[in-house]
Amino acid sequence: MRKIVLLTAAALLVATTAARADSWGKPCTTAPESQWLSLDALQAKVEAQGYKVNKGKVKKACGEFYAIDKTGAKVEVFVDPTNGTIIGKL
Repeated sequence: MRKIVLLTAAALLVATTAARADSWGKPCTTAPESQWLSLDALQAKVEAQGYKVNKGKVKKACGEFYAIDKTGAKVEVFVDPTNGTIIGKL
């Protein structure tokens, strides 16, 4: 039983680390800032995909939105600022 708990915890840690690697420290785009959508436009695109956005910002060429997903869970959604495509979420 102890091994199952440890393996489950390790799997969750790997999944969380993989999500962070995709979204933290790496830009979501290399396009110049002049081609980025406004924060409001990005938020609208995220909300159109079923998220309720609480707060958002653009940081390191990546849109970051703190939101609630369709199941009611709090998530952080990372989007490409040129088109609003979701790159990753935590």
